[in-house]
Amino acid sequence: MRKLFSALSTLLVLAIVLQFFLAGMGAFDAAGRDESFAPHRALGYGILLIAVLLTLLAAAARLPGRLIGGTGLVAGLVLLQIVIAVTAGAIDGSGGTTSTTAKLVFGLHAINAVAIAFTISRVEAQVGALGKGGEPSPTRSRERSARPAR
Repeated sequence: MRKLFSALSTLLVLAIVLQFFLAGMGAFDAAGRDESFAPHRALGYGILLIAVLLTLLAAAARLPGRLIGGTGLVAGLVLLQIVIAVTAGAIDGSGGTTSTTAKLVFGLHAINAVAIAFTISRVEAQVGALGKGGEPSPTRSRERSARPAR
């Protein structure tokens, strides 16, 4: 199960990298907004599905809590991406983002995307530690505090 988890987490990382690429392509596409961002939107739903499956797999495999929590956080942040996009579109009423308020709300979409990328990179680092037969490594500050006093 750990190998499947590792493969699925790598797939999620690659999908997130592709998602950034598709966002850039959509932003500079001359076609209409709906057409330009259709691949980005479709992959976003796929990423949500992978993140939820990854969380369930981590729990079923009884992986360390940090991995379960990290993958759950990714799923939650991806769900938040959808909420941000829908909210920004609803502010204008036309589904677009032409008002200043809608643009400010939609700006959170980019910030949240960075949070997703950071979180999945932390999960992937912990998966790498599992691949070496160990538990996910604690942060340096926790390592220092765990050392006995001399």
